Amino acid sequence: MLTTTELRWFVHGIPAKEVEQWFHVDSPGKRLGLPEKREDLYLYAPECDYINIKLRQGSLEVKWRKAELGILRFGDCWEGKVEKWLKWSCHDSEQQSMMPANAAEERAWVRVKKMRSRRCYQGIVYELTQLNAGNDAWWSIAFEVATQDAQIIDHFQAAVSQVSQTYRGSTLQCDRSFAYPTWLAHLTR
Repeated sequence: MLTTTELRWFVHGIPAKEVEQWFHVDSPGKRLGLPEKREDLYLYAPECDYINIKLRQGSLEVKWRKAELGILRFGDCWEGKVEKWLKWSCHDSEQQSMMPANAAEERAWVRVKKMRSRRCYQGIVYELTQLNAGNDAWWSIAFEVATQDAQIIDHFQAAVSQVSQTYRGSTLQCDRSFAYPTWLAHLTR
């Protein structure tokens, strides 16, 4: 089990050139490998924004929101909801044996194609992810730190605020800040 502190925004469409430039060239921290292309399957549970279940590259991942840590401001252009999540992961060496046959074709499961790039700054991992569900394009910026330390929130806020100072895209406000379960609800409306 892993405990994480997380912050995420979702924006409809594709990232603007300024956002791409910011993340790949101007933002601080070390790049974590090459951009990753993959497809995840999310179980959509209506009216349940505190649990996230997905099949990802042969693993079943379950995330449970342990706490909502409040709305925080990061620099002049970001405001978002910070949450604490618990994550369990179970690897399936047979790739699909955890899921019943044809389950992926049911409406409850949502296929999400992703192109994710990641960086690390002061121990905080952050990402720019392009998402496609059906024919609907979105992008997301997220920050995450694995922790058991209750004092991490001050470090988290300071590091994210420093990263925000280099950002040149559209303002990211609280109305766009939520986790995957809420984003899935937006897709199904």
